[in-house]
Amino acid sequence: MASMRDIKRRIKSVNSTQQITNAMYLVASSKLNKAKARLEDTRPFFTETKKVIANIVNGSSNINHPYLDKREVKSTCVIVITGDRGLCGGYNTNINKLAMTAIKNKETDKVITIGGKSKEFFKRRANLVHSFTNISENPIYEDALQIGRLALDMFTSGKVDEVYLAYTEFVSSLVNEPKLIKLFPLDVDDFKTEEKAENNNLALTIYEPSEESVLEYVIPKYVNTVIFGAMVESAVCELGARMTAMDSATENAKEMIDSLNLVYNRARQSAITQEITEIVSGSGIYN
Repeated sequence: MASMRDIKRRIKSVNSTQQITNAMYLVASSKLNKAKARLEDTRPFFTETKKVIANIVNGSSNINHPYLDKREVKSTCVIVITGDRGLCGGYNTNINKLAMTAIKNKETDKVITIGGKSKEFFKRRANLVHSFTNISENPIYEDALQIGRLALDMFTSGKVDEVYLAYTEFVSSLVNEPKLIKLFPLDVDDFKTEEKAENNNLALTIYEPSEESVLEYVIPKYVNTVIFGAMVESAVCELGARMTAMDSATENAKEMIDSLNLVYNRARQSAITQEITEIVSGSGIYN
């Protein structure tokens, strides 16, 4: 059995850890509310951009555009969004595992990572062509623009034949879901599911100089918005996962301290009982 000094030292250590985890929970909780508000601000632009593409796709019988053309897949690129730090439960692990399912040949397939944890995971498991770090908690549109241009250049130059985006979708503060979506080539069927009510006036819409030219301008902005929205959404999920993990860690530390206090009190009571027994025994000898 451990000595009382060792038990007391361990209680002090766990108590210090509890204070740290509780502080991290409070910080994550505070940041989460701001991140949620930012997520709501990014959605309208994404929605309107998607409507423009949906209007063109649904209102045209025959569109020929490189961003929409499917070709034989010889190489795939996956953009993976994780956090730069850990201590957030299975958040990073889950999205890395999902992204790995899209990689069929680690020699020809390519990976672009956003976040230190995805960089660490893929640098020995796949062909890592570029990594972005220290932007996961507070992404800005310029970051998404740079990543979008990189992915678009790789696709249009023929270095890759398809581009996927792996991120974490926000469901609630306690629930998030890893998601894998295709960026290039765009799937026309994804836009044909838009509500018909949005397309009542398609016959009155004229695109100048042509529908293909409008798509040439709109699709890159749409992809950049998707990437930025995914980064913001992943940031919300990371904070929610960290808040949940730190709350659980704080509770576990509390239970451990209670258990150690019980062990300490038992050891202390045992030591007192032993001292009393020795005193009584010694007293009997001298009498």
